[in-house]
Amino acid sequence: MTTQEKTSNRRKKKPNTDETSTIAPVKKSKTNMIIKTIQTLVYDLPGKVLAQNLLGKVLVRKIGETTCKGRIVETECYPGGDDKASRTFNGKRSPTTEALYMDAGTAYVYMTYGMYHCINISSSEPGGGVLIRALEPLEGIEDMRKWRIDKMKSKKDIKTKDLCNGPSKLCTSLQITKIDCNMMDLKTSESMWIEDDPKFLVDEIVCTSRIGIAGAGKEWAEKPYRFYIYGNDYVSKRDLKKEEEIADQKVS
Repeated sequence: MTTQEKTSNRRKKKPNTDETSTIAPVKKSKTNMIIKTIQTLVYDLPGKVLAQNLLGKVLVRKIGETTCKGRIVETECYPGGDDKASRTFNGKRSPTTEALYMDAGTAYVYMTYGMYHCINISSSEPGGGVLIRALEPLEGIEDMRKWRIDKMKSKKDIKTKDLCNGPSKLCTSLQITKIDCNMMDLKTSESMWIEDDPKFLVDEIVCTSRIGIAGAGKEWAEKPYRFYIYGNDYVSKRDLKKEEEIADQKVS
């Protein structure tokens, strides 16, 4: 992404939740053309809504002639503001978090422990975003496996269900890095975007607490800001108690 693309991608003053994005075909060569599925996903929504709407959608990563796809099965909402678990708590703003203040639908990629990456998508709240926690690999699985193994010391094989069942795992599997993907506009990018899958319907969504934020305090650690597809085997951590409650409701 060029500097001009980044600077022009600033958050609009008046969000329009009725706006949809349609992406034209992207030609890579005369003999090889990638057609992007028309996007009906609206990004300019509150984080809690966007986090649930993303479930079932397909994250696409295009690197050269290689295309990898994974279904989004788990997300977390970080709305900013008074959410002590958000990196933009109390309106904190820095060059590192600037992507979260850009137009909804902008990728915010940051590093953890100095070596792993995580990807968020900015929502309508200033400083708000949605963390992609897990994907179900669909296409380019062997490339994902190779990229994951290349980063491992043991070099042992990885089961498909373990390729993207965590925010850093999926970034490694799809080669999503801060250098390459931060501040990327997912509505227009030719190397990473989100597609609809009309044939896939989300039956039930589990709403539960986020993971790894105990330091934010009990109130915020227990907020039901994590969402995943009920019964899906590719999520990072299933809440079996919540799933039992949903199963009981289905029976009754």
